[in-house]
Amino acid sequence: MSVEDATLRARLVAVGVDLVLREGQSAVSLREIARRAGVSHGAPRRYFPTHVDLLSAIAREGFADLTARIEQTMRDAGPDPRTRLAALGRTYLDFAAEHRGMFELMFRHDLLASGRLRLRETSLPLFDDLADLVAQVRRPTDAPVPVLAGALWANLHGIAQLWAWGSLPLATGATDDDALLHAALDAHLGPAAR
Repeated sequence: MSVEDATLRARLVAVGVDLVLREGQSAVSLREIARRAGVSHGAPRRYFPTHVDLLSAIAREGFADLTARIEQTMRDAGPDPRTRLAALGRTYLDFAAEHRGMFELMFRHDLLASGRLRLRETSLPLFDDLADLVAQVRRPTDAPVPVLAGALWANLHGIAQLWAWGSLPLATGATDDDALLHAALDAHLGPAAR
């Protein structure tokens, strides 16, 4: 790919990311991205033959952003694995709240299942980080690490979704999701040592 092609492809993805962040995933189309990038409506097809290819490229950017945030969080959290898990969870929930459209796009099953642009391989290291921390704090009687990490992730993802929809604040009366984060950690890993 020429430098000019790579530059245009990157610009199309950047326009798509901006569109998802501002208006949500439903606003993303090849035609709208072309319009906003100032190119012909057929130009994106040269780089993204299908809509799934385009959405996968945009989702990769979301995973790169979330990964960078989690890496920074892990550097700042210190060595204690339980503290690191809480920090990872906090970063995940904050990302979901701040980047609603991107968060929803990143975890679309059809994109992950398609294997386009190696999207699964981009997302799996985040799960591995979670599982590594879970392995350090799990009790010997707990489920296998991948199962326990998967349950915790599902719980965090559910908190993010239900919080965004307003269901959890309504049901719990909570004004922030921090108590829910810590309750999820306690439920899956046992109470934190005091």
